[in-house]
Amino acid sequence: MTTAAVRAARRVGVVGWGAIGRVVGSALAAQAVPGAALECIVDNRPLGDGAPAPQTTFDEALRRCDLIVEAAGQGVVREWGERVLACGVDLLVASTGALTDQELAKRLLDAGPGRVYFTGGAVGGLDLLQAVRALGPLDDVRLTTTKLPSTLEQPWMGEALRTRLRTASGPVEVMSGTARDVPAKFPKSTNVAASVALAVGDADAVRVRVVADPAAEHTRHVVEATGAHGSYRFEVAHLPDPGNPATSQVVPYAVLRSLAALAGRSGLIL
Repeated sequence: MTTAAVRAARRVGVVGWGAIGRVVGSALAAQAVPGAALECIVDNRPLGDGAPAPQTTFDEALRRCDLIVEAAGQGVVREWGERVLACGVDLLVASTGALTDQELAKRLLDAGPGRVYFTGGAVGGLDLLQAVRALGPLDDVRLTTTKLPSTLEQPWMGEALRTRLRTASGPVEVMSGTARDVPAKFPKSTNVAASVALAVGDADAVRVRVVADPAAEHTRHVVEATGAHGSYRFEVAHLPDPGNPATSQVVPYAVLRSLAALAGRSGLIL
């Protein structure tokens, strides 16, 4: 990348140096996304001397960057999302589950002058669902997510359900509900439900089943939708991230693809 290109690049701050943030930040530092450069990292843990960019506070990141990548969970979106946008900084959200809060979603979409964007993460077909939505509402939208039991245990669960998960010899339905209900109960495991809801335009219209399967070598998402104009089915199966099995290995690369689009890389399907 030339000096002139670096000057013109999007100045990116990565919030969260976990399974997603490390991959995204390292790729940016290696200049793998033309038009985007890693400016700083925000994390509440000390990163040490091996970090590829300075570790800063969130406030300093807002002064240094014109684009923030959220890779640290729904809490960051709730606490900082509006402030990022009010500062004129764009925000790319990985933890789309936060947007099932109607009031928060409205505030973020109304905030500015910064712009908010969402990455599709571990599921495909969202662009087609958005296109179909323009023809009219879908009659039935269902998502079934299947993961390892250990990735689905939550503090709110009673002992009976915990025991079922830990002793399961086959698939166990952990929860069913809408795409508004489920991400709130599984904040680190069901962002796909919120992404489907964003594409459809109605979190209450998306029915979600969360299934624990001790034999699930892959995390599996099945989206089924029907409407007056057609029927659609998308199924994906990803290897979990070895460092954080609650997320899929592909998620940081989905974030990088979104970054490439925001940086103006040509040749992408948008």
